[in-house]
Parts: sequence; structure tokens; C-alpha cells
Amino acid sequence: MEPSQRRRPKDRKATIALTAAELFCARGFHNVGVEDIAKAVGITGPAIYRHFPTKQAILAAATEELGNTFAETVAAAGGLDAAMTALVRYTLDRRSVARLYQWEGRHLSPEARPRVAERFDGAVHALRDQLVDSRPALSKRDAATLVTAALSVIASPSTHRASLSRAAAERVLTACVRTVLAIDLPEPRGDGPRDHDPERLALLPRRERLLAEAVRLFRERGYHEVSIADIGEAAGINASSVYTHFAGKADLLAAAYYRATSRLELATAAALVDAGTPAQALRQLVETYVRITFDGADLTAVYVSESENLPAPDRHQLRVAQRRHVDTWVGLLSEVDGAEPPAATRFRVHAALNVVTDLARSGGASVTEERTVTLVRSLLSTVD
Repeated sequence: MEPSQRRRPKDRKATIALTAAELFCARGFHNVGVEDIAKAVGITGPAIYRHFPTKQAILAAATEELGNTFAETVAAAGGLDAAMTALVRYTLDRRSVARLYQWEGRHLSPEARPRVAERFDGAVHALRDQLVDSRPALSKRDAATLVTAALSVIASPSTHRASLSRAAAERVLTACVRTVLAIDLPEPRGDGPRDHDPERLALLPRRERLLAEAVRLFRERGYHEVSIADIGEAAGINASSVYTHFAGKADLLAAAYYRATSRLELATAAALVDAGTPAQALRQLVETYVRITFDGADLTAVYVSESENLPAPDRHQLRVAQRRHVDTWVGLLSEVDGAEPPAATRFRVHAALNVVTDLARSGGASVTEERTVTLVRSLLSTVD
């Protein structure tokens, strides 16, 4: 049979969407072209357009497939524990694409966003109600917080590259999920995140104002949807004057990442220097990490969603710093309780860190630093 006469696979459209999702997660949405997707699938660029009118439509298909599978898995499971176990397995099967959830739909069209949100929200509400059924004393609000944290644990393998056997990964994640869903949260105390207040930045030097407003805009719109003029206007500075402080938008993004890394390294050192034992050091590290993550919620959100837009040398250097930070957690936890294999400990640490990141980004009256510290300590299990 001639090549032109070969029948197209019935799942060609789904294959394109899945392949594109893998590329989007690996390189960033704006750094992947239709030709890149076509090459990875093994077809021509024009052939893509027989299935999808735009690259954005491909993303919508991939995200909707993720949402549909999520909802169908929850509906078919027949119970909370079975649903969570099935979701753990699905995420490990699709580890390379599950990170789409952290993009918050910014690259989806206005028409696609509500469709995707409806599927995800409906399934989350179903899980919340199942948790309330199993724990009648739990409020719906607190149940929603615990479900959010459990889903963050499940999604965590998509945010890192640590290696663990499939069976061991399932055991670690499932145990973490069950721990989270059984936690008794303290009553929420303290104020929620502060609203954006330009006057609060008025006394900052120009460079700091530019950096703060750039981070906020990158979080709200995405890196590629923000211009230097937008950043200058938000900071009350003429666009041409921005270049006095930063060589360009990429320089601003890199500065944000280095700022986050420096804050974390300094805070970690301060938390550990006075600790008398590994257990005390780990307790202080948990409290410090949660505090600085919540204090810089915008910076946290940008940190997890825009790394592929960094210049390659900066991206490599910052990933090395990230690994050093995780090594600190793994080393302390291993000293406190060395019974667990280091690879499993690393997986558990990544799950705990992802919970902090996701809760800081999601916000809400029921999400506080104290409650997040409780969740992380329970996940690490050896922290009193």
C-alpha cells in the first residue's frame, strides 16, 4: 500500500494532543511550535491543521482530556480511597503531562477555561463530599483544603525528576494521601494574603518596584503576555527607563528566580544554625519554608510556572540550587529516621514541598501558614 493510501490511526487527534502536552510541560507553551509537535508525532505541519485549527486548540484538547479522565476516574472508583489510589496510578502513568494543572489555564482560550474548570471542580467537590461522609465532623471548607493537599501530593511527581520504582512510588504517594486526608487541622488563625497595594511599594527603589510588579504581572497573565511597557506602567516608570535597571524581560524573570533562591538559602541557613538536633532543625525548616513561601505567593507561583522561559544557563544554575535545597530536607529527614530508603524519602519531600507551593498559590480563608505546617509535618511523619 502506498504511503498516501495508509489509513490514519483512529486516535491520531489524541496522540497529537498528548505529544503536545508533553512538549508544553517540558519546554513551555510559547516555546513549542506546531512544527515541533508535528515532528514529534511523525507527521507534517499541515497535517496538524486537519485536526486542530490552532496550537491553543491543541492545549485545550490536552487539558480537557486530563480533566475528563480525572472526573471519570473519580466517578468510577466507588469510594474516596479507591479514587485516590486510581488517581495516583494515573498520574504516574502520565507523569510527563500532569504538570498542566499548575498553569492555571492562563494559556487556554476564554471559551475553554470554564469547560475545563467545570470538570475539575465537579470532581474535586465529589471527593470533598466523600471525605465529609467518612468524617462527618469535618466542615466542607476543611475537607476541600485536605482534598486540595492530597491532590497536590498525587500531582507532585510531575514537578520533579526524582527516580523511584513504580511500586515504591505508588506506596509512598498513597501513604501520603491517606495521611493528609486523616489530619485534624487547627482552627484557622491570622490574616489571609494581602491584596495588591501599589502605595505599599511607593518607597521602594525603582529596581525593586519593577521586580515586584513584574512578578505580579507574570503570575496574573503569564510571562509572554506581559511587556516591558506593562511592567514600567505598573511601577510608575517610563518604559525606556526600565532598561536602566534590567537588560530586558528575560533579565527581570531571571532576577525574580535568583531573588527567590537567595531568600530561600538565607532563610534555610538561619533556621538551621541554632538547631540543637536534626529533629529540631527539620521542624524549624518546615516553619521557615512555609512562611517565606506564603509571604511571596506571587513569586512562588512564577517560580513553578515560568522556569522554561529562563535563559538556559540561568535555568541550569537554578535547578542545581533547587536540588541542593531538596538535599537538605532529605538529609535531615534521613538523620531523624533512616529506616526509609533515601529515594523514597526524596519522593516524600517533593510531595510535601508541592503541597506548600500549591496551597500558597490557591489561598483562601481556610489555608493558613499554621495549617500548612501541620500538613507538612504530618507528611514527613517524623516531625513532632
